[in-house]
Amino acid sequence: MPMLLILASGALFGAGVTLSGMTNPMKVLNFMDLFGIWDPTLAFVMGGGLLTTMAGYRLVLGKAKPAFAERFDLPALRTIDGKLLGGAALFGIGWGLSGFCPGPAIASLIFGHVESLIFVVTMACGMALAKRLGQA
Repeated sequence: MPMLLILASGALFGAGVTLSGMTNPMKVLNFMDLFGIWDPTLAFVMGGGLLTTMAGYRLVLGKAKPAFAERFDLPALRTIDGKLLGGAALFGIGWGLSGFCPGPAIASLIFGHVESLIFVVTMACGMALAKRLGQA
């Protein structure tokens, strides 16, 4: 049952980012183009995601334990360090250059665009390299 819920959650997320147009990197790039073809729809998608997440955290973390695990697996680190800042900077640079972030990039693979495949393969290589170097 937990695997079915994971699959359903991923499919729902993929459908949401596809329906909102976030699998199109031009949506993101146009959002960042304040003095050109500015497209504010990303702000609404982020706002909806933020509100949903806030409600979800309140609902879920109010329980004694998760439905399909023995305990909550929350980050222990509560400080801002170089790894966090470096990772956030790399994420932002990659997002700004490509118009993709990981979730929508994976969801966009269904459309068969070579750009999506290149992004996802290089993202996976970067994740593997970070793990190998002990940075993840």
